[in-house]
Amino acid sequence: MSGVLKAEAASFALPGAVLVDRVDLSIAQGELVAIVGPNGAGKSTLLRMLSGDLRPTSGTVSLDGRALADYSPRALAARRAMLAQHTTVSFPFSVEEIVAMGADIDPRKAAPLFDAALRDVGLEQFRHRNITTLSGGEQQRAHFARILVQLWSGEADAGPGLLLLDEPTSSLDIRHQLDLAETARRCARRGTTVIAILHDLNLATRFADRIVVLHGGRIAADGTPAAVLRHELIAEVFDVALTVNTDDAGQPFVLPELADDRRTAARLTG
Repeated sequence: MSGVLKAEAASFALPGAVLVDRVDLSIAQGELVAIVGPNGAGKSTLLRMLSGDLRPTSGTVSLDGRALADYSPRALAARRAMLAQHTTVSFPFSVEEIVAMGADIDPRKAAPLFDAALRDVGLEQFRHRNITTLSGGEQQRAHFARILVQLWSGEADAGPGLLLLDEPTSSLDIRHQLDLAETARRCARRGTTVIAILHDLNLATRFADRIVVLHGGRIAADGTPAAVLRHELIAEVFDVALTVNTDDAGQPFVLPELADDRRTAARLTG
């Protein structure tokens, strides 16, 4: 396999539990990949391995042909930015101060990046607000702006980097879910490699080039949304009945089957 980011037989185990089991994955520059799967499938553990936050207990993860373990923390921070699933701030920093924490360049040169990131997340009017006074979704958007500044700061010197997002839309309303996904899509079009853990299969289908389905710590499927979103696979992995349809453009989307609907269908076919 070739790719800017590559996992080879990468596993992560704890005493009595294998969280990620011999994953092989190659992701190209400028590709937007969604990782989906049920709770406990190992998604966040895999993402932390891909970010260099966790070292595999066996196998390797490499970025640009170099093992992540060989990067210094500063060098790695310049090549990749990761938005964690939960980030808690207890001190009364302003939104702008939080965003500025992502910059590793002269603050005067970084100012345009702050403005662009705040504009992308729709928080320009909140830049002087105490972050602890914002809603959970607004705080998540502020941290996304910080991550964008970190990404762009590194890319200014090192070229296209790596953006990793762990359930970035979990606390966002529909509009801001779409806004975040659009921003990630724009990053990918500029050459950034984007990997996002998503629970919304329809959002993953709409924005991702590839969907990787993780189940029991292993990759159950990896391909285009049309290839991956199959009724049998979804039923097996998520243990739920979903109907897979396509829109007028041939794009797949899923709808849940309610218990009453299944009983009605059983009577009609019985």
